[in-house]
Amino acid sequence: MARKAGKAGPSPRKRIFSTASELFYRRGIRAVGVETIAAEASTTKMGLYRSFPSKDELVAEWLRDHDVRFWQTWDAMSQKYPGDARRQLQSAFALIVKHVSDPSARGCPMANAAVEITDNRHPARKVIETHKGKLRARLAQLCRDVGAEEPSLLADELFLLMEGAQISIVLGVRGPARNVSRGADVLIDAHLGQAPRLARPVRG
Repeated sequence: MARKAGKAGPSPRKRIFSTASELFYRRGIRAVGVETIAAEASTTKMGLYRSFPSKDELVAEWLRDHDVRFWQTWDAMSQKYPGDARRQLQSAFALIVKHVSDPSARGCPMANAAVEITDNRHPARKVIETHKGKLRARLAQLCRDVGAEEPSLLADELFLLMEGAQISIVLGVRGPARNVSRGADVLIDAHLGQAPRLARPVRG
């Protein structure tokens, strides 16, 4: 009798990529070897290398995937408020608050990877630099659109605020990152010459 067709599972490449992505984010890049990835993905070391030429390339692919998904989320957020740069900025910071409020979050994958990957020859280094450069450029454009007198300076300040919020996640979901949206509003108001909108800070 012919075997009854079953639902096909994920391909070995997808299984390896999914496993590696989770391990890199949860444990760190250096802490995870190809043997661990292969074992967790129910394959072999040689099976992994048939899908990815090296661990470095696997890391780079993980970050490229994060970059794509990040900008898909950002663009979907922006499309909710076409032509309203202030609301887009507020929504961007609201996304950060949502992220840092998740107990399972470990911050920004790009920033985490940048700490571990310092060699400019590493294929992931360019991915990180391009991603962060694009984020800074997007902020600068929104700061120009919102009417800031010094849009580049405001973009720098907002960028640093975003990065700081991701790092401060080490203090937990009740840490200072909860107030990042309020801080962004105060900065924007200051650059627009407006009285700050002093929303109540989140305490706890």
